Amino acid sequence: MVDLSVEFAGLRFRNPIFTAAGPGAKDGMTLLNAAAGGAGGLVAKTVSVSPADVPRPNMAAVLKGRVGSRRGMLNAELWSELPVEQWLEREYPIALSSGLPLIASLGYKPEEVSKIAPMLEKAGIHALEYSTHYVGGHVEIAKALREVVDIPIFAKLSPKVQVAKIAKELEPHVDGIVAINSFGPCLRIDIESGKPMLGSNGGEGWMSGSAIRPIAMKCVADIAKATDIPVIAVGGVSSGEDAIEFIMAGASAVEVCTAAILEGHTVYGRIAGEMKSWLESHGYDSIQDVKGMALKHLADAVVLSGTPKVDLNLCTRCGLCPKSCVYDAITVDKSKNLFQIDGEKCQGCGMCISVCPYHALSIGS
Repeated sequence: MVDLSVEFAGLRFRNPIFTAAGPGAKDGMTLLNAAAGGAGGLVAKTVSVSPADVPRPNMAAVLKGRVGSRRGMLNAELWSELPVEQWLEREYPIALSSGLPLIASLGYKPEEVSKIAPMLEKAGIHALEYSTHYVGGHVEIAKALREVVDIPIFAKLSPKVQVAKIAKELEPHVDGIVAINSFGPCLRIDIESGKPMLGSNGGEGWMSGSAIRPIAMKCVADIAKATDIPVIAVGGVSSGEDAIEFIMAGASAVEVCTAAILEGHTVYGRIAGEMKSWLESHGYDSIQDVKGMALKHLADAVVLSGTPKVDLNLCTRCGLCPKSCVYDAITVDKSKNLFQIDGEKCQGCGMCISVCPYHALSIGS
């Protein structure tokens, strides 16, 4: 039986799939539903000294007309529209009734978090995640929080800063790092009206979802190599394989935002279930068996050479690889059960390996 439980910063979680500070954690009932849907830990939407005046519209898909949780999205979301008093009196107690560890997100300036944090700790919150929302002051905020609370503190970093350097500076002051925040500013235009799709100043928004996962992956790996404190990954997780990839890059857990907006509260359990199935099929007993296993390969360049090899037992002759081969080196004919790679034409670019959904292709090192 695979063990998905994780423990860090003195907190134990039934699995490493958490909510993220955003619309999928907008109030107590949403968080309670996430727990029922299989989340292993809860992160509530960010609160500040005053409720946010959120522009409308404030969310837009990156790819119009596409379905499924592997889309990206833009958002002009801010912190919670609910006053912190309502969170303290109603929303946090509802979320805490789930029995899962609850992490409260808060922002933004040192004097603001110093005022809010003791109230959150008194309300029974298990840990704090602070967001600088691209305003900086990482260490100053951490120090301000450490002076007023005893519960664990996690710092959420923007992908636009030197994450490894800042994480190293934060290491003495926090219990972990959350990486990354959404990326931006970005823009989408409605071509029917010529107007921006978001109601913010200049129509700008911040990108999340699958499009930013490679950015988040690099940040997580860099932080994991630079520090010895836990890293919680966030950015484009929509499947168990996505989560496994982040764990291999050094993450202790992952947060899910965009996929939960697009799919609903059962996404957390689905991702956890896919993680479990993957670990079982690969002969692992727990996520600790794969945690950080990719880091040893990132010290030097990975040199792969030769023509890709195909496992014909896994290959379904679906035809994706020849479509992606710009060198016309692959021939597939499903009716004839044919699969050929022309070694003279093949340049070993690796694209066919990355697009194969069945892991039928590989290349030697």
